[in-house]
Amino acid sequence: MICGEMLDTPQSEAAPPKDEPRGCLFALSQPPLMIFLAVIGCLLLMAALHDLLLL
Repeated sequence: MICGEMLDTPQSEAAPPKDEPRGCLFALSQPPLMIFLAVIGCLLLMAALHDLLLL
């Protein structure tokens, strides 16, 4: 049975390896990336407001 095989597996083998990529949420939690995205967002917002209000 598959369930019996899963129960016989030691915890160390079932755990993912430590060098596995952590994913997008971990990347977004890094301060340099968030600062970069905030600057790009502010520039896009300023360009949009300029187009809407001044042109």
